Amino acid sequence: MRTHRIRTTALTATALVAALSLSACAGNEGTKSAGPAPAAASTPAATGTDATPGPAASETADSSASPEAPASSGENTAPHSASTKAPQASKASKATPAASATRTACTTANTRVTVTQVSRPINHLLLTLKNTGSGLCDAYYAPHLGFDGAQSVFPILEDSKPQAVVTLAPGEEAYAGIGLTGEPGQSKLYKSKNLRVFFAKRNGSTYDKPATLKLPAETYWDGNGFVTYWQSDRATALMF
Repeated sequence: MRTHRIRTTALTATALVAALSLSACAGNEGTKSAGPAPAAASTPAATGTDATPGPAASETADSSASPEAPASSGENTAPHSASTKAPQASKASKATPAASATRTACTTANTRVTVTQVSRPINHLLLTLKNTGSGLCDAYYAPHLGFDGAQSVFPILEDSKPQAVVTLAPGEEAYAGIGLTGEPGQSKLYKSKNLRVFFAKRNGSTYDKPATLKLPAETYWDGNGFVTYWQSDRATALMF
């Protein structure tokens, strides 16, 4: 009986050891099968088949594109600034010919000339030329004067030549002084009632049509008199 009980106990112990062995094997197999699961889960991320990497990729693209944005903006700015300058250049080129086209010599057609007697200096007259036109006019050289029907041109005082031609805008005036006589008693005096004023061209010749003016009463002149170049102010015209 003792032998049977011992044998039974031994069998029971053997069965228990076997059960424990099987349980241990089963536990090891479960651990091994669970191991590959994370690897399998990581596989889609590596291949990009999972939807999760999408935002990460877009964030990377946005961050890489942002440094390029200023460069792109700069490239667009250059053509724009060039296009805004082009109309300004075309306007400037059109304005110059337009201004020069309205500029001409001062003549009887675009001016009015008057003659007046002055108290000082004595024996002097003053010619005043006013631009009555709509554009600029140049008063070239000196006026060519003829008293009554005199054929010779009244002497021009070269010392009165200005540094530049006097240009008149509409409404502006130029002046020329007339010294009627030289030293008293040196030359024969002539009395005149009318004065013809010829305007000079740019080349120095004169226009055929003069302005005819009525002289102040008791106007006498001689061959030693003179007329100045056109001046921009009356004080300069009367200083000679």
